[in-house]
Amino acid sequence: MSKKITIYDLAQMLNVSPATVSRSLNNHHSISDATKKRILEKAEEVGYRTNKFAANLSNQKSNTIGVIVPRLNSYFMSTVLAGIEQVANEVGYNLIISQSLESEEKEKINAKTLLDSGVDALLVSLANDSKDYKHFEHFTTRKIPLLFFDRVIDLPHCPTILIDNLSAGYEAGKHLIEQGCTNLMHISGNLKRKLYEDRYKGFKNALLEHQLEINDYTLIETDLDPKNIQSVIETITGSPKKIDGIFVASDNYAANCIKELKKAGIRVPQDIKVVGFNNDPVSEIISPNLTTINYPGHKMGVLAGESIIAHLKGSINLQSTNTILLRHQLITRESSSN
Repeated sequence: MSKKITIYDLAQMLNVSPATVSRSLNNHHSISDATKKRILEKAEEVGYRTNKFAANLSNQKSNTIGVIVPRLNSYFMSTVLAGIEQVANEVGYNLIISQSLESEEKEKINAKTLLDSGVDALLVSLANDSKDYKHFEHFTTRKIPLLFFDRVIDLPHCPTILIDNLSAGYEAGKHLIEQGCTNLMHISGNLKRKLYEDRYKGFKNALLEHQLEINDYTLIETDLDPKNIQSVIETITGSPKKIDGIFVASDNYAANCIKELKKAGIRVPQDIKVVGFNNDPVSEIISPNLTTINYPGHKMGVLAGESIIAHLKGSINLQSTNTILLRHQLITRESSSN
């Protein structure tokens, strides 16, 4: 295994001082262009790599932003990350991205690893399992900016970015009622997470406003993993009163519901109308096309990135901000039409 090249090795090769090598690599004005060129060419030739963390120790900055997300294999989360990365890269910041896999323990390990890596800021979308948030106090006590997005928690001096899930849930329920549905069901994610709780509250408000019954079949709480969908389908088909409208907290899960309902001989939208959430590409691939709530993931990522970088650069004090709400939109398609 070859030895890692240092600035001292470069200095010896070129018969110059280590300070001259360091200044040349950092494009310092005191070094002539000819000397810079000679040193940079030699550095490339021998495979020298800059240690950015060491280079930034003097100003206590790493130019890296940590991101913790529940899972990387979701279309919505990939669009959020693309938005964050776009903004970060434009101003010379790099991202260290980790996934909690919905585990509080993994989230704690990720947070510690990112703290030890010296990130300048942390962006988090919480794991379903998380109940204890002490692992984030290590950031706030060190005044490392911390921002939550999508799956959020209210912590002092930690802003949040999300959509108005209460309003979105209400619109989904109201739309199904306007399409003639009278016995509705909501298939939710983990209700410990505020976004799922708010979507159900909004949905329930629409039912109450229209004096529709709320019973044991109104809500199914799931992990939104399609592998476990069969029990949900059995609950829908086993309802004493025919379910005629369902609002699902995820497009991917909604698409799988449609597929399994069709296998059970239940027609969508003739027998049961379906509304999803996110406006993932699957919503336009599934037949019938899925009515959904558009959740602007890329915009959320851009806003999260811009907010944290503006704080790091001193343009705004993000810690005095509370909640930033993005606009959502109901997109009506075949799965809920008459």
